[in-house]
Amino acid sequence: MTGTRTIARACVAIAAGMTVAFCPAGADPVPVQPNLPFPIPPAPPYLDPGFYQPDPARVAAAQPGEILAARQVTLANVWLLPLNADAWQLSYRSTNTRGEPIAAVATVVVPHRPAPSGQRGLVSFQMAEDSLSVNCAPSYTLRMGSLPNPLNPVMEAEFVEVQAMLQLGHAVLIPDHEGPNAAYAVGPLGGRITLDGIRAAERFDPAGLPGTDTRVALWGYSGGAIPTAHAAELQPTYAPELTLAGAAAGGLMADIRAAIDYNNGTSSFGGAVLGGLFGVAREYPQVDRFIADHMNPLGKATRLVHENQCVALQFAAFPFVNIKGLFDYPGDPMLAPEVQPVLDELSLGHRGTPIAPLYIYEGTFDEVMPLNAVDNTYDIYCHDPSARVQYTRDLFSEHGIAAVSNTASAALWLDDRLNGVPAPQGCHNRDVYSGILDPGAVAAFVNTIGQTLASALGMPV
Repeated sequence: MTGTRTIARACVAIAAGMTVAFCPAGADPVPVQPNLPFPIPPAPPYLDPGFYQPDPARVAAAQPGEILAARQVTLANVWLLPLNADAWQLSYRSTNTRGEPIAAVATVVVPHRPAPSGQRGLVSFQMAEDSLSVNCAPSYTLRMGSLPNPLNPVMEAEFVEVQAMLQLGHAVLIPDHEGPNAAYAVGPLGGRITLDGIRAAERFDPAGLPGTDTRVALWGYSGGAIPTAHAAELQPTYAPELTLAGAAAGGLMADIRAAIDYNNGTSSFGGAVLGGLFGVAREYPQVDRFIADHMNPLGKATRLVHENQCVALQFAAFPFVNIKGLFDYPGDPMLAPEVQPVLDELSLGHRGTPIAPLYIYEGTFDEVMPLNAVDNTYDIYCHDPSARVQYTRDLFSEHGIAAVSNTASAALWLDDRLNGVPAPQGCHNRDVYSGILDPGAVAAFVNTIGQTLASALGMPV
């Protein structure tokens, strides 16, 4: 490991025009493009194919997690208030659910403040992208000067959670976990992209991480919890070399069949679940064929409205939609034999219990994700005597409130894991009136908001 990092450091050099070159051991240098001069705005992904869609032959020749391109960027709160931290974007090789090579993009952010334990930890934060357009991806949305998009407000809110981990001294990775086709709600794809993004960040010497010795944590809520939980399940077999210290997932879609049943005609968030079904069709050809063959004209028209839209429209369009009523399939379309293998793959628990400790939190009145499916997944995991799972049910919260009230507790739990504090052995579940009442949660929440406001005014993070 030491020799590898020495060689890698030798490949980092300031060249003419402020271009930095980075190369892993044995590889040709990968230039790190300089930041765009203000006020030139960044190009959205569909106008930036050189970075987002590199040569397929080059992608196929690379190893999972190998960096294909890198560039410095400036991130911002609400598009215009720059974050005073070091940030880069990495284009790297990942793998889709069919084992085919794909290009992926992730953003790496490193704070100026020192690591609290002397060794910088890395949080891979999966945002609730919940969109069917690559232009809604966090790599674009969080960049200073990107076009303000009122249909994509969730990431700006979740960016506060990213800054909470930066303020604790940890580096943060933000992958575009939906991949090059914006395949919303496809956990097995997002899990692979997330794990390969961690590999890329550990290989990227300017980030200053100690390679595979880096303590890594995963965090995501709602649409971000989907790739987070799948990455935790996949890690022992897909990326066993990573030092995964823990994973926190809230508002979790544990079983896609249960989520569709739960939201079918009864939920104001039914449109978001329907959008997820369309996202699944982008990754699995058999689902796309099933939709094409069995959706009625109203369903096909609804799909046209959903396509290439960001999160707000996915949630706001078609509340209380009768999802199954959009099909002309005889019987329940979610029981069709041709889609069962996909629905199995999208649901949690069948790969076994993650090796890393888990922190799961859910509002008991969650109107999007059924609580009983999360309870069932907890039980499946905890049949394994080596499982380490902490499960919090927030008694007076629905989906949105649980996201806010449990943020501080999740951040503190992850901070302990990244600082080497071992998670308790075994499984523990609890019911709380509100996660914000946990010891230290209020102080951590207030401190995060205060420091985020200060950083928006230019204070270094």
